[in-house]
Amino acid sequence: MGEVVNLNRFRKQAAREEAEARAAENRTRFGRTGAEKARDATDRERSQREIDGKKLGGGPPAPTADADKPE
Repeated sequence: MGEVVNLNRFRKQAAREEAEARAAENRTRFGRTGAEKARDATDRERSQREIDGKKLGGGPPAPTADADKPE
């Protein structure tokens, strides 16, 4: 007769291996270095400043520093 084995152990081991494979795939797909995140943030800020600089006036006037002072 064969050796008695615990099937739960094999099932759990397979689940662990599956989770590790999925984690490795997600790290490569979604993982970014801090430098990449910082570069993207500065690019986003720069492009937003460029867009804001090219906007036409026509909305409500911007608040001034004197707006908060009592008269």
